Amino acid sequence: VQLQASGGGLVQPGGSLSLSCAASGSIFSINNMGWFRQTPGHQRELVATITRRGDINNADFVKGRFTISRDNAKNTVTLQMNSLKPDDTAVYYCNAAIRRSPDSEYLGYWGQGTLVTVSS
Repeated sequence: VQLQASGGGLVQPGGSLSLSCAASGSIFSINNMGWFRQTPGHQRELVATITRRGDINNADFVKGRFTISRDNAKNTVTLQMNSLKPDDTAVYYCNAAIRRSPDSEYLGYWGQGTLVTVSS
């Protein structure tokens, strides 16, 4: 099972970026999917998660700026980030709880991380 994240880059303050993450491999079902971020010297923190049926949990700092969505048919999760601030600069990681067979448990998988830099 692999999670492939894409969409990071350099953006000016106030700008927008969209991050995408696709899960592939031997997948029976996917439960929660989400995005986390990490800056040097700090722990990885939750940005947003979404259940299979679409229930969303956002970090307080999202404050309506970011929108998480998923496509269950394509095993993808997207994070649309608007009104970006320099404090949003971080490596963003996607995460998914995946079951590989009907008899297996859900295990957490991480993408490789994509760098988002917000700077003028």
